[in-house]
Amino acid sequence: MNLTEKKLAQELVFDGNLLKLYCTQVELSNGKKSMREWINHPGAAAIIPLLSNGETLLVRQFRYPLGRETLEIPAGKIDSGESPLACAGRELREETGLFAGEFIKIGSLLTTPGFTNEEIHLFLSKNSSRGSADTDEDEFINTIVLPIDKVFQMMMEGQIKDAKTIVAFLLARTRGLL
Repeated sequence: MNLTEKKLAQELVFDGNLLKLYCTQVELSNGKKSMREWINHPGAAAIIPLLSNGETLLVRQFRYPLGRETLEIPAGKIDSGESPLACAGRELREETGLFAGEFIKIGSLLTTPGFTNEEIHLFLSKNSSRGSADTDEDEFINTIVLPIDKVFQMMMEGQIKDAKTIVAFLLARTRGLL
């Protein structure tokens, strides 16, 4: 059975700095019509910074939709015309002050394909050198250095719930990079 949905009409409902919200009328594979509300996202890159001592660095920041702080790997949206790798380098430097000597692509993930096309490209950085962070004007971030095993423990205990962070660490461990 062909599951492809055919776009019949589309309306841009919201055009923000980061997101564009669409309402799209589609024809289903059975010929019936339905509406799809979805968010167009430019994509993102996220990085596990592997420090020379074998530890890693996570960022702590307040996430407004959750109303609380989270622990995550450094990440950010891909700017227009920017490659995922260039975004990874920029975000690592901006959020942590680290300059990666080497990036290893560990995979990517679709965050929530039921309502957005966002894809996050996951990297591991090695041989980083220190600089100073240069966060965005409206971005307030603290960094914390942790042993890799502590990160896995915190994930298992529900202290780290961020999906991109969990997936990145699991993929990196599975691929023998951690």
